[in-house]
Amino acid sequence: MDTQDPYDDPETPFIPTLGAKPRPTTKGRKLSRRTICTALAGISLLGFGFLLLKPSSYLDTQDVPSYSAASNSPSYLQGPPTQRFRDNLRNDTKYITSFSSAGWTNDVMTYGNLIYLALLTERIPLIAKFLSSHIDSSEPPFAFGEIFDVPRLSQAIGIPVLEWHEVKDSESQVLDDLGGWSVWESVERYKEDPRPRASPIIDRLKLDISWTRTPDWVKLTPPDIIDDHASFWSLATLAFPQARSESLGLPNRPSPQHHVSLPPDDQLLCFDFLYFLGAQRPWEWEMDYSPAWRFVGQHMRWNATMEKLADAHARRAMNVPADEPVPPYISVHIRHGDFRDQCHGLPVDQCFASLSIIARRVSEVQEELRTQKGIEVTHVIMTSDESDPEWWSEVRALGWTWVDYATDRTEEIYGKWYPVFIDAIIQSNGAGFVGTRGSTMSNLALRRVQTWHNGPTRIVQWGWPGADDH
Repeated sequence: MDTQDPYDDPETPFIPTLGAKPRPTTKGRKLSRRTICTALAGISLLGFGFLLLKPSSYLDTQDVPSYSAASNSPSYLQGPPTQRFRDNLRNDTKYITSFSSAGWTNDVMTYGNLIYLALLTERIPLIAKFLSSHIDSSEPPFAFGEIFDVPRLSQAIGIPVLEWHEVKDSESQVLDDLGGWSVWESVERYKEDPRPRASPIIDRLKLDISWTRTPDWVKLTPPDIIDDHASFWSLATLAFPQARSESLGLPNRPSPQHHVSLPPDDQLLCFDFLYFLGAQRPWEWEMDYSPAWRFVGQHMRWNATMEKLADAHARRAMNVPADEPVPPYISVHIRHGDFRDQCHGLPVDQCFASLSIIARRVSEVQEELRTQKGIEVTHVIMTSDESDPEWWSEVRALGWTWVDYATDRTEEIYGKWYPVFIDAIIQSNGAGFVGTRGSTMSNLALRRVQTWHNGPTRIVQWGWPGADDH
């Protein structure tokens, strides 16, 4: 795997073991293929955009519709999972896939980009499982549909979303040949020996891929700028006959095991890595116009079972009985951990924002909720990878709380993935949110709170003394 980039969030939250902490009181408180394709043709129209941008009211996520797995739509596979993936693909249907290798939050964004590209190319996305590379490599992969509500997502965006384990038997030992496009090899041409982006999930899926380099013109930024982003629409053209045929002569790498050279597959369009994609500029998930967020990401709502589990953890953190409604709270995400590497020798107490600065941002969110929504929010739930006990004692002194995963035995009962998921869900369900500049986990939480709850948000600046002065 490539060296971790600055936007690559390590996903393991710190689990404080400070013993029992004071619990604050509760005071203050959800079609045919021709029809689908016709709908997709209008993806850029303002009417569709208006539908997708409509915000939900606060705590709307408690009302998760229960859709059937089939969503009353025809099957887009031949049947149950098969030993060879191609035996399960329909001859009248085209698909698209890619793979993850950047930590869970970034992998969520990668799959959001993949699904948006599926919309642009009128194909059905195949989503692989999440890998636990940033948590514990011994943890098994986690299915997309076990954390996200796939039927709800499919209904919202108007196309099926399939998972690889529905296509190919997870226990299959058959090695499938496949031709794919390497985006990574093109955007990293500034390196001495650029190669396709590797992902352990490819081996787990028993795929033997022969990669063809994408054309240089897929790069989003000018050639002289060192940046790894590719353009959505440039990649989308490779799904259609003209650009595909004109690009088949580009350098090809034989598959690593069968040593066969294959052209990129037309029925199952395959790209090596889709995290670094944009429509107009790099890092677009940070922008309010982000098409991947507007047309896909905002509809990636939590699986109802996972949301109920996070709700139970939030209740315990705020000492709220199970028979009482969850009071509104402000969620906070402070990432330190590997960000220390970006302090460039500056002492961390001068590099990172102090808790008093973070508290000022929380107060701004509280004031905005008070004046604009008439909500008095006193509960604050902190999520962080900080490991200093004194720092957590200061959090306690502010009257804030956090999920005590050790006391709740969350990892022991459910597994090491769950603190990551629960943190993300709690962050997303805040009436308001305060996050950390440069963290993709904070950025996604900010987008969710703004879009799902119309909540006020703030991002804490850091890196030098006075960075968050305003």
